[in-house]
Amino acid sequence: MANLVTSLCCVVLAAVVVAYAQRRSQLVARNQYERMSSDVTMQCGSLDSDASVSWKVNGTDVKAQHRLEGPRLILSQVGLGHNGLYSCFQNPNGERRDTIYLHIGIPPREPAVTCRSNTYPKGFYCSWHQMHPTYIPTTFEVDVQHVQRSLEVQKDSVHKNRCHVRFPEVFSSFPYKVNVTAVNALGKASTTISFEESSIVKPDPPERVTATPIRDNPRRLEVTWHNPSTWPDIDNFPLKYFLRYRPLIREQWQHVELSDSVSHTITDAYAGKEYIIQVAAKDTEIGTWSDWSVAVHATPWIVNPVPSTPTTEVDLVPETRTSPIPSSKAPQKGEPPVGRAARLLTVFSPLLLGMLLLLM
Repeated sequence: MANLVTSLCCVVLAAVVVAYAQRRSQLVARNQYERMSSDVTMQCGSLDSDASVSWKVNGTDVKAQHRLEGPRLILSQVGLGHNGLYSCFQNPNGERRDTIYLHIGIPPREPAVTCRSNTYPKGFYCSWHQMHPTYIPTTFEVDVQHVQRSLEVQKDSVHKNRCHVRFPEVFSSFPYKVNVTAVNALGKASTTISFEESSIVKPDPPERVTATPIRDNPRRLEVTWHNPSTWPDIDNFPLKYFLRYRPLIREQWQHVELSDSVSHTITDAYAGKEYIIQVAAKDTEIGTWSDWSVAVHATPWIVNPVPSTPTTEVDLVPETRTSPIPSSKAPQKGEPPVGRAARLLTVFSPLLLGMLLLLM
């Protein structure tokens, strides 16, 4: 009798557990992913084809273009506006039978992949991104091959679309092959690139660039910088540098290439003009130039102007100017009136003397 009671209790308990699980499955939303611009069908649980149901999205009636076919809701030409939480209720008592979270997106396309070594000869990193958004969660699978051997790939802790790989050997002449596959609920797409070790070496820009005017030198600037901190072995893998500078008033840059120095004196600056200065770095034998460093601004030494001499009373005496001697052809100044009357008297005196003799 005790065994029979125990058996019945187990059966009842199992039935309760099954009913609870079914009820729980009806309340927990399941995800459904569909392609943009397609027609979408959502099934209300496991109801028969002749069941009568009503649907809601995000707690309100479905207003988008749709039609009902028994327990199925059919949406036409779906877009991002159709994303949401859909619930179906069985008529006539309105019991909720299913909940679906609809996600609209597109399958991934071939990702763009680039690889670079800024820590040569330790290793390199590869990064990737989708050229077009997928609107739904997309993951990436990475495989790196060298001499038909898979290399260990470490995901970056900060950049989700980046991984790091250590060089298995240095100065290898065999190419590396990197494959990145984008995967989401609607499909997958892959990109594969191949490269030689030397082609991806690119240091980070030089750091802590400074430019300082040189005392009493109005055309000079002293520029200094530090090696990029990410470059691990500057002694065995030295860098060379490329300096560019220009005054703000001009668009054309001037350039200087330096072998291994971390300083340079600009000797042809315009006096009193503000300059913008940047530096790039490169391995002395392989790879490409880094990006430019953060720009710094500096102005050459400005010489203090000579103080003006105080004005005295002597300086205020007007200057005496001597008129130039007129040329013989230049018109002369007018003569005094007395001199002109005497000359007339001299001319007419014989005439007057004759007239007096006739009267007598």
